[in-house]
Amino acid sequence: MTKCDITFPLPLPDDPRKWQGWNNYRSPNLYERLCLDPHANPSNELIEEHCRELMRWWQKKLPLKNQPSNPLAQLLRAGLEESSRYLTEARLELLDPDRRQALDEELAAEEHEAAVLEFRKYVEFTLTGGVLNADEEKNLLRFGAERALTEAEMASLIEEALQETGARRQAAAPLPVANITETPAKTSSLNPQEDFLRLLRLSNLDTMSMSDDQRDTFIDMAENLGLEPGEAEDLVDLYLEEADEKSMADLPTPKPTPRIEVKSPSTPSLIEEKSSPEKIERNAELERSHYGNFTNTLGHTMIFIPSAEFTMGSEIEEAAPNERPLSHITLSRFYMSRCLITNAEYEQFDRAHQAKRASGVGDRHPVVYVSYLDAVKFCQWLSTRERRKYRLPTEAEWEYAAKGNDERKFPWGNYDGRGDLANFADRNTVFAWSDRDIDDGYPESSPVGAFPLGASPFGIEDMAGNVWEWCLDYYELYRPGPKTNPRGSTAGTKRVHRGGSWKSRFSSLRTTVRSSNLPGFSCNDLGFRIVCECD
Repeated sequence: MTKCDITFPLPLPDDPRKWQGWNNYRSPNLYERLCLDPHANPSNELIEEHCRELMRWWQKKLPLKNQPSNPLAQLLRAGLEESSRYLTEARLELLDPDRRQALDEELAAEEHEAAVLEFRKYVEFTLTGGVLNADEEKNLLRFGAERALTEAEMASLIEEALQETGARRQAAAPLPVANITETPAKTSSLNPQEDFLRLLRLSNLDTMSMSDDQRDTFIDMAENLGLEPGEAEDLVDLYLEEADEKSMADLPTPKPTPRIEVKSPSTPSLIEEKSSPEKIERNAELERSHYGNFTNTLGHTMIFIPSAEFTMGSEIEEAAPNERPLSHITLSRFYMSRCLITNAEYEQFDRAHQAKRASGVGDRHPVVYVSYLDAVKFCQWLSTRERRKYRLPTEAEWEYAAKGNDERKFPWGNYDGRGDLANFADRNTVFAWSDRDIDDGYPESSPVGAFPLGASPFGIEDMAGNVWEWCLDYYELYRPGPKTNPRGSTAGTKRVHRGGSWKSRFSSLRTTVRSSNLPGFSCNDLGFRIVCECD
């Protein structure tokens, strides 16, 4: 069954911003509407109690219907009209034994389907090398058993994958006759690092051919072998270095060619030409006549941003060392999503994510608990679906979309200290740095587009606050010199994220503030937006 938010303090906090359980009232999961845990097999008495307390809570809020300008009325909105109907429906359905049994079976089926999909992905990457050995199959069976799959189901899924991929089982090598009585039988390697490196070597992948999706799956496999995620990341990097060295060694040695030097007073040297940025023709009006905003299949508006030059970084007094030195950047045109990717949009790609939603958030809230790797997979899925090239924004694209070329401090300009511009750590939060003089209306994340006055020069929203946003680049310190379409280092351990969040102090919402984390990291204030490349 899917996970539910089962927090249900009594008495229920009167302020909805201090307790998000009220927001479950119209969840498609009837247990979640009443803040019940389906795994705990709640009694009829508990169902009645939760429904009664929630109905009382909403009845106390009914006077807000006559105060449309009240921030609480705007927060609760449709619930003032609809909550009674939704809560009553959940109560009646759960008290009916037949309907409750049908609901339990439906939730169990959804959980089982998600487990099967995850198992299939694991099998697919295990068979990358075309061979399935005994240890790998044992790991697969353990992985599936942890997700409540039966042995018959797992055997069927493995056989199906073997037939589809043309892979084969590797026959166990017979032991030498002389050693049969002396060598103890081994069911698996005593060294999980060796097991994991062997799996990597069987894949025959290198840095150029291993996708982020494949890397993520290998990390999952390592965790099932008992390795820590950080240790697994290091082993993958070690293997890729080994594979790249082998690839280079296998290349034929090129024959030396005569060097021809042509010098001219008006022609720069080869070194000077290599260090100068690529020239990009910039004509914003002409580009806008050929490229306009569009709405993608998710219903998400993609804003066109023409080619441009701007100064990246900041040298103001409060800027951190990683915001310097300034760099002259030239960018080619691109599209960027007006808003952050929402729960509803992301869950078209990964339906199982609904169980990971932050407490009390709705479809229009930005998706969180997604790693950099998850965000990359989403972009790959959307690219395949639409036959366009979607990806995460580069750090340079993100900064330009946030501030334009007029060096503004925040996406909306240079003024601060207002709660109607962004969602940040205000009086609704309990951090030591929370601004007690400002109320932005939200204790945690806010629905996308809730702060239109805080939009960037291009009309892109939520680029300051709400949730941090993953970028494409590996994190590194800035290097001086002009750059064209920079994408950062080609290797590293952390990926950049930008923009600040509902946990951030106001000064951290500046357009040049940088942060980073491991690509497998996820939390409740980190999401992403997308870029689409122009044809």
